[in-house]
Amino acid sequence: MARGITQDQVNAAADAILGAGENPTVEKVRAALGTGSPNTVTRMLDVWRNHLGERLRQLSALPELPLPVGQAMMGLWQLATEHASQAIAARFAEERAALETARNTLTAERQTWVARLEAAETERARTLAAKDLAEHACSTLDAQLQDSHALRADLAQQRDRLQVQCDQLSAELQGLRGQLVEQQQTAAAERARQESYVRNIEDRAHQEVDRLRQETKQWQQRLENAERSHRDTESSLRTELGALRDQLREADREIARYAGQVAGLEKALSQQVPPKPKKKAQSRRVQQAARAKKEQT
Repeated sequence: MARGITQDQVNAAADAILGAGENPTVEKVRAALGTGSPNTVTRMLDVWRNHLGERLRQLSALPELPLPVGQAMMGLWQLATEHASQAIAARFAEERAALETARNTLTAERQTWVARLEAAETERARTLAAKDLAEHACSTLDAQLQDSHALRADLAQQRDRLQVQCDQLSAELQGLRGQLVEQQQTAAAERARQESYVRNIEDRAHQEVDRLRQETKQWQQRLENAERSHRDTESSLRTELGALRDQLREADREIARYAGQVAGLEKALSQQVPPKPKKKAQSRRVQQAARAKKEQT
């Protein structure tokens, strides 16, 4: 039962609404009381209606009430009961629809919360994994930090040692710079002397080159003249060689002709008389002479 609402308050509010000629409904009773849950008011109105019938029967049984008044009250009671039944049925339908809507809403919200819970569990697992990874990374970073501190101390020692070496090298560098200046001055004087010497050599070289160019031109002219003479001589020799070859071919033909004639004569003589050694010797001398002439050509 709602706090601050009693059955007597609901009965008084319902009686007041009924006395005003209206049907006492849950909304009207709650409006009259200004508070109360619908379920509590509905249950109390059911109790009021049950008691209302008994009260009306008591009123109708009183001897001092006239019969028309009792009948009017009975009719009023039946009318109120019918209206109340209709209101209760409509209210039940509204409450059922509201409860169905609320149940659907709660089901959707439950599914949403289940999905959110699953997502939260997944996120929690991921967060735990990230936490473990972060802790591992933190421990690794701690170890690296300790190593870096040790490395820093080592580097500081190396820095101090290198600073001492740097100071020593700076002093040596100052001395070397002085030596460098002296060497640069000496090198500049030597370079000037070398440049003068090189210029003299270049001048002599230019003169020698000019002389060699003149000699080269002269030798080139001589070579060109010799080549022209050689070409002329070669041409004349080729001409003479062609003429000698023609003479050789003519001599070969003459020798062949003479040899044929000699062979014919020897054959004719051999058929007429016995061969004489002197003829053979003469034929041999002719052939040797022809061969010697051919070799000379």
